[in-house]
Amino acid sequence: MARILITGGAGYVGSHAAKALAEAGHEGVVFDNLSTGHREFVRWGRLIEGDIRDAAALDGAFASEKFEAVMHFAALAYVNESVSQPGKYYDVNIAGTRNILEAMRRAGVGKFVLSSSCAVYGEPGTASITEETRPEPINPYGFTKLVCEHLLRDYDVAYGIKSIRLRYFNAAGCDPSLEIGEDHDPEPHLIPLVLDAAMGRRASISMFGTDYPTPDGTAIRDYIHVCDLADAHVRAIEHLVAGSDSDTFNLGTGTGASVAELIAAARNVTGHEIQVVRALRRPGDPARLVADPGKAKRELGWTALRSDLPTILGDAWAWHRKRFGEFKG
Repeated sequence: MARILITGGAGYVGSHAAKALAEAGHEGVVFDNLSTGHREFVRWGRLIEGDIRDAAALDGAFASEKFEAVMHFAALAYVNESVSQPGKYYDVNIAGTRNILEAMRRAGVGKFVLSSSCAVYGEPGTASITEETRPEPINPYGFTKLVCEHLLRDYDVAYGIKSIRLRYFNAAGCDPSLEIGEDHDPEPHLIPLVLDAAMGRRASISMFGTDYPTPDGTAIRDYIHVCDLADAHVRAIEHLVAGSDSDTFNLGTGTGASVAELIAAARNVTGHEIQVVRALRRPGDPARLVADPGKAKRELGWTALRSDLPTILGDAWAWHRKRFGEFKG
């Protein structure tokens, strides 16, 4: 059993990882300022309320008990907001991550799993992205994640803090038991917005960009079930605890779906019409982002098991109805 400090563990992916850690026999402690997370999502381990920009709060968390590792989810993650307000992202994502690493160094904690992102790649122009694809982020969010990865490499060289950087693609779906799920305010992600339109909580869904160089003109993404992501985080922690060296892994399925294909699939799963409004492309959005997940399979023994679109959408739809009420249309 390992004891893990989970920063951002009250959030969407972090809470699912906390549950997966508990189910694997580990002990998680959540560190979260609850600015975007949900207190009721902290069900597997205790909560320490604090901000990663507060060095004293971090020192207090590490002094409260002995941790083997940190699993770091606490970050700002809205691409459009990062373009319009980059300073916020440098402050929270970069400075906050450095604060955690400094607190770990003072406490003698030497293992770290980073919730990174495919946004570090920018628009690589390749059919399938490997870990060797050159990172060239095209928005401040992706840039801050890449800087965090460089911080981890530097802290490994200087202080021996070993890390695994998990570059995951589009997180989606929810825990099939419906104990936790996706609930952001504002909601930036396509699937819950599409389900809002199916439920009648919004009149329509905007399709940003219909002139991309893709078969149907809409952007293509690799959707990965949040439970598959959580499983990968557990495997990454166990890999580090077993003595592995620092490394980077893509988490995806290797199969992309376009925005138009996802909306069509959502109509089938929900049984409701979804009104679509065509809109201009958003700044910082690449045309295609699809992972090559082969390295994670080979070295972590990880495979996405729930990440087909019908399963993702079915789980998300069940959560959406539970969280927000039945269809009102």
